[in-house]
Amino acid sequence: MSETNPLKNLIVWADLPVADLDRAVTFYRAVLAIQVTRESFGGESFGLFEHGDGNGGCLVPNSGEPSAQGMLVYFNVDGRIRDAVAQVPLTGGKVLQAVHPIGPHGFKAVILDSEGNRLALHS
Repeated sequence: MSETNPLKNLIVWADLPVADLDRAVTFYRAVLAIQVTRESFGGESFGLFEHGDGNGGCLVPNSGEPSAQGMLVYFNVDGRIRDAVAQVPLTGGKVLQAVHPIGPHGFKAVILDSEGNRLALHS
């Protein structure tokens, strides 16, 4: 996950659910003409989009069918993740996953916004 330009980038990452990781890696390599590498973290495999100094994302295996929840977009809350998560239920949202570490990439929480959209907050 790129920490590049945290003051200017609102959207910093995206997870795309896929039914077949190998097939999806092949597809995105060809269509986007970039490297997509197979990686693993915490026992989970995923396909990481080449992103250099820019914002990135990965392909996340899903159980067979495309996810009804769709892509997970990560919003930058620039060091104030606990405050941001505290605001969620106060403003009509719901916390789905509390703040938790994501290795060397900081912390994330997964929420539903006031309109029912699932998204991640990242710091």
